[in-house]
Amino acid sequence: MLACRDFQTIAVVTQPDRPKGRDLKLTPSPVKELALQSDLPVLQPERARNENFIEQLRQLKPDLIVVAAFGQILPQTILDLPRFGCINVHTSLLPKYRGAAPIQSAILNDEYESGVTIMKMDAGMDTGAILTQEKTLIHESDNSQTLHDRLATIGAELLVRTIPDYVSGKIPPRPQPADGVSYAPKIKKQDGEINWTQPARTIWNRVRGLVPWPGAFTHVPAQPKAYLLKIWEAETIQQTGPPGQILSADKSGIVVACGQNALRISQLQLEGGKRLTPQQFLAGHQLAPGQSLSHSCG
Repeated sequence: MLACRDFQTIAVVTQPDRPKGRDLKLTPSPVKELALQSDLPVLQPERARNENFIEQLRQLKPDLIVVAAFGQILPQTILDLPRFGCINVHTSLLPKYRGAAPIQSAILNDEYESGVTIMKMDAGMDTGAILTQEKTLIHESDNSQTLHDRLATIGAELLVRTIPDYVSGKIPPRPQPADGVSYAPKIKKQDGEINWTQPARTIWNRVRGLVPWPGAFTHVPAQPKAYLLKIWEAETIQQTGPPGQILSADKSGIVVACGQNALRISQLQLEGGKRLTPQQFLAGHQLAPGQSLSHSCG
């Protein structure tokens, strides 16, 4: 957007600097860093409803506000402020997957495609009228991180194409269909826990869908207590056994039986450790055929 000659960016709004790293040093968002490099004013409200922040926006007199992954619901006062309203870059094909986690939900639910919707914002949760959309296939090699990165590129390019036509009246906003509405709730850490009674494909989608956070994880029974094992990469294979039981463990992978078929793990990580191949992991930790992984350490 900064390089586009069809419009001028006059300010950037982003989250306040947050503690990061081992020393919890206050760190600006990448959006702020880019804005400062471009000598743009940066606003960092803790809450979008803050009156001082709203007044700052009012003083800027924007013609249009663009929102992408801001993480807060804008009050009607802000929605009504710009001449052309506020538009949002949403990473799903609305009305499917309104809400906080559309990318993860698409993979978790075994969708074959995703996309980006540019919509005019209203007071609802991703309920505004659609301006433009663009689709992309979800490949079996995708996880939430790779799909996020591709959708970010698609969304940026679609936004730059959409804004001039929208403000000139060439793109009339169209209401979202009443059919096909679904929601993508915020991901919680416990969503990563694997239930081995589920089919292998469902668990495989959980592994892919929860990269990089919270990651799919299981527990290995041990004394004095079970330990957590995070799974980063895996594939489904046609083998059977009691759900959660390790069927084989060697350099080619750690195969675990599921409710239907099995999962071959090809990259894993002990809590607090590094990501390892099966060969690297088995060199220092024992996982043997017949041993079972648990759904919960409790």
